[in-house]
Amino acid sequence: MEATLAATLSGLVGLAIGAVAVLAFRLSEGAQTRTPEEPEPAVPPDVAKVLAVLRSAGVVVGPHDEVRQASAPARSFGLVRGSRIVVEDLLELVRQVRRDGEIRQCDLELPRGRFGQDVLSVSARVAPLGSELILVLVEDRTKERRIDTIRRDFVANVSHELKTPIGALVLLAEAVQHAADDPEAVQRFAGRMQVESDRLTRLVQQIIELSRVQADDPVEEAASIELDQVIDGALDRSRVDAQTKQVALVRAGDTGLTVTGSAQQLIIALGNLVENAVTYSPEHTRVVVDVRRRPAATFEGFGPMAEIAVSDQGVGIPEKELERVFERFYRVDRARSRQTGGTGLGLSIVKHVAASHGGAVDVWSVEGEGSTFTLLLPLRPDPAAEPSASSAPIREIGSVRLPGPADLPHPDQTRSTTRPATRPATPADASAVRRPKEASR
Repeated sequence: MEATLAATLSGLVGLAIGAVAVLAFRLSEGAQTRTPEEPEPAVPPDVAKVLAVLRSAGVVVGPHDEVRQASAPARSFGLVRGSRIVVEDLLELVRQVRRDGEIRQCDLELPRGRFGQDVLSVSARVAPLGSELILVLVEDRTKERRIDTIRRDFVANVSHELKTPIGALVLLAEAVQHAADDPEAVQRFAGRMQVESDRLTRLVQQIIELSRVQADDPVEEAASIELDQVIDGALDRSRVDAQTKQVALVRAGDTGLTVTGSAQQLIIALGNLVENAVTYSPEHTRVVVDVRRRPAATFEGFGPMAEIAVSDQGVGIPEKELERVFERFYRVDRARSRQTGGTGLGLSIVKHVAASHGGAVDVWSVEGEGSTFTLLLPLRPDPAAEPSASSAPIREIGSVRLPGPADLPHPDQTRSTTRPATRPATPADASAVRRPKEASR
């Protein structure tokens, strides 16, 4: 019995050893006959270094459309996700270059933002890199194309706006010529010619002002500016017109505030706001320029600000027009603008000056009640008073609650070094920041 069991075990062990030997032989034979795989092409070290320092987006693509290396801008532009190029037009360009080896380029528009609400205009250039790799370079041209569009629109708008008064002058000149024997008609036509000439002069002057503020950088030759002098200069520009219409100009709020920038540009910007307020105000009303110092805590992440609110009791602006009032040549009521001599450039100048000084401009208005335009400017840093205040330029500021006509100080209030005691507290004093929807009602 024991001999039989031993023989059986010996047989099983022999079979196991034989099976292992056969398997090892076959594996060894397969290893000898297997063709070694070709190594994947590597990205040249110099190319990798260049991609790391390029501002443009750079991508190195392998022979199977896989991304071997991508710069940070390539991912921020949304060109690459994981190890693949996700822009189909760009991927097709890569495949064409791989087929024929020729350098190709094209212009693309890429969706930008979480919901693709904005568009990124780019220029792509694709070239072979060695025998199997493809190099993709993408330049952001969004700003350049936006500037070109603005320039074309500006030239077209200027041509149209100049054509209107010039055409009117030509017709009036012909009318005067035909009415040479009628002194009353000549006098009437001459008066209308004077109006059109004034309108043309004003348009040319504001075009020059807009070009000047766009060309000058207030940061390059920044100086310390007393806001009191800016406000006085702005009020002086409209004092005669205000007296003619019996509109009271009131200076209220804080004094002694200092900002940094160009005094001339600030006087032009604030002067445009005051001039508009006087122009669109009925007789026997008031226009108030109210200045407030807002501490650093008012706008999170920014230093103390000067808030200059220009309020009137005029016709107001329709809610649907509020978002467009700062566009060039945009006028809420073109018929009224022709009567008042408005060009549609004044508020555009204000917006540009505010942005170039690191600030912002906002508007509150109700039809039939009046409007308030608020100019926000960073105050000149005072290390001794506020060592933690930030003096960085403002890129985005929350909308500001602007006082309505009911908040305006009485005309009898005089300029003082403190807030007038008779001025009732308004929501603007309690909370300067409101939600954008509320501020643009």
